[in-house]
Amino acid sequence: MKWDERGLIPAVAQDVRDGSVLMVAWMNAEALAKTRETGFAHFWSRSRGRLWKKGETSGNVLAVKEIRVDCDEDTLLLRVEAAGPACHTGKRTCFYRTVDGAEDEGARGCDAGVLDRLEAVLQSRRDSDAGKSYTKSLLDAGAEQILAKIAEEHGELAAEIPDGTRDKVVHETADLIFHVMVGLVWRDIPVTDVWRELERRFGTSGHVEKASRGK
Repeated sequence: MKWDERGLIPAVAQDVRDGSVLMVAWMNAEALAKTRETGFAHFWSRSRGRLWKKGETSGNVLAVKEIRVDCDEDTLLLRVEAAGPACHTGKRTCFYRTVDGAEDEGARGCDAGVLDRLEAVLQSRRDSDAGKSYTKSLLDAGAEQILAKIAEEHGELAAEIPDGTRDKVVHETADLIFHVMVGLVWRDIPVTDVWRELERRFGTSGHVEKASRGK
């Protein structure tokens, strides 16, 4: 590592689920070692002159899944799962403003982040003892009902794809994705597993992928 004259290096924390940048802080060799030892992000505070664990008071820790170093070996990338807002203001990310001052807390590395939020909502419905919602009724009904809804929504999307309006295609696609997500939650399969599978396929021909699975 190419530490600066103070023995520090910038570290970027990136949400492993959707690629959004959450925060930037400084690390020294001790912070890096502590992060690798514990699995939670530790940084060096220049103002306080001490090591600190992200979330040590708020509980909004960053669980580090992977650490990468850039080509010049003078910047670190921490791929993390955040337990809460990363910014001390309570925003999800420290980068919630444009240079013109407009706020956009929802800015993400990719729009797939909305599916992570949907997953959390569906899980809360599944685990709730409150009055049954539509989602709760589907999850309680089990595979047969969930599969029937997926098939129904698939049919409605297929009917719109050829010459339906743009809005109808978007609407039916959202319906299908929603019910597929219900199925994943029912099976207790995290949507991040789907992201990893899609990421694995980058650079692989679709023909090769299908052949490898006997399709």
